[in-house]
Amino acid sequence: MKSINTMLFGLAALGIAAVPVQADTKVGVVNTVQLMEEAPQAKDAQSKIEKEFAPREKELVELQKSIRKLEDRLSRDGAVMSEKENSKLEREILSKRRELKRTQDEFRDDLNIRKNEVLSKLQRQMYDATVGLAKEKNYDVILGQGVVYSSKSVDITDMVLEKLKAEFKAGGK
Repeated sequence: MKSINTMLFGLAALGIAAVPVQADTKVGVVNTVQLMEEAPQAKDAQSKIEKEFAPREKELVELQKSIRKLEDRLSRDGAVMSEKENSKLEREILSKRRELKRTQDEFRDDLNIRKNEVLSKLQRQMYDATVGLAKEKNYDVILGQGVVYSSKSVDITDMVLEKLKAEFKAGGK
């Protein structure tokens, strides 16, 4: 009986001791989706990727147009063409379709690889800014994804966003 009372007293003491610790804990919440949408680094990265891949995208559009022209020619003039010309045109269309498919696949793969590289760098910048702000403002815990509810008083997303904007302006893209 004595050991049960001692154990209960010990648990009660732990509970009482835990209350002041919780009261002093400073918690913050970061909405990473909002950061990804509004951070200037994200917008800058998106425009760079678009600029980088624009020539290849234009090339794909031109290839699609040339295939369409060949298909139109085949449907329009196919009946009056010789069998040899008709066959040659069909082979050319097939060849161009294969080239288009291969080029589209390479484009998609390269674009995805590049986006993943940029996303990784961006996530690192957001993490560093969040941790830097947490240390600067003496936060004990910062929560991210998976938060069901948080009041505006613990949401530090705007502060992290301001830190990212300041770093962007300072050239820390």
